[in-house]
Amino acid sequence: GYRVSLQGNFFGCNQTYMAFLEYNPRKHIKLDPPLNIQSNATASKCQIWWSVWNVPWYLTEILQYELQYKEHSMSWEVAMNKTLPSSLPQVEIEATELRSGIAYAARVRCKVSENENSYHSQWSEWSQTTVFKRADVPKVSEKILNIKTMQYLLIPLSFGTLLYLFWNCKLSSRYWCFLTLGQKASPALTFPRQLLSFSHSIVCTMGILR
Repeated sequence: GYRVSLQGNFFGCNQTYMAFLEYNPRKHIKLDPPLNIQSNATASKCQIWWSVWNVPWYLTEILQYELQYKEHSMSWEVAMNKTLPSSLPQVEIEATELRSGIAYAARVRCKVSENENSYHSQWSEWSQTTVFKRADVPKVSEKILNIKTMQYLLIPLSFGTLLYLFWNCKLSSRYWCFLTLGQKASPALTFPRQLLSFSHSIVCTMGILR
């Protein structure tokens, strides 16, 4: 370590003030702020990355970063802060943390990790800001949405009709005789035939919608 003292002339007398009896530079580090901060936002997440400058190689792997971001029109006093768990100069923000269509500003600062015993530093100054906006989720067109809705409604209806036919509309041999001889069937016997025709119409409609 080093001994740091201050000397000066106070009221006509030379005096020495001992600032640090033992000064260790490794315990008093302040790094330069990160540079070249950039961002890329999609509908699912926002990626932010940056670089560090004038940092010794043996410190780059033990750096700690803090990210700060906010809505562009808001003050930094209400910004969100995140201490990043990795020493990599990058971070991702999930889309659920961002409002769609709103511009955001982000910045980052660094220091030596608090888990490191050999070195100690204070936070650097904040970097320059990067501005980004979450991309909107593509909207399904109204026509496609209506077609899908109709399909979802017709599928259970058609299956319900077919189940009704199979379980409750058993044609008797007498009914088939009436059809063969060309005689008029009763309304109770012609009802299953109407259901078959209705079911056929539903299937044809689903084919058109697709």
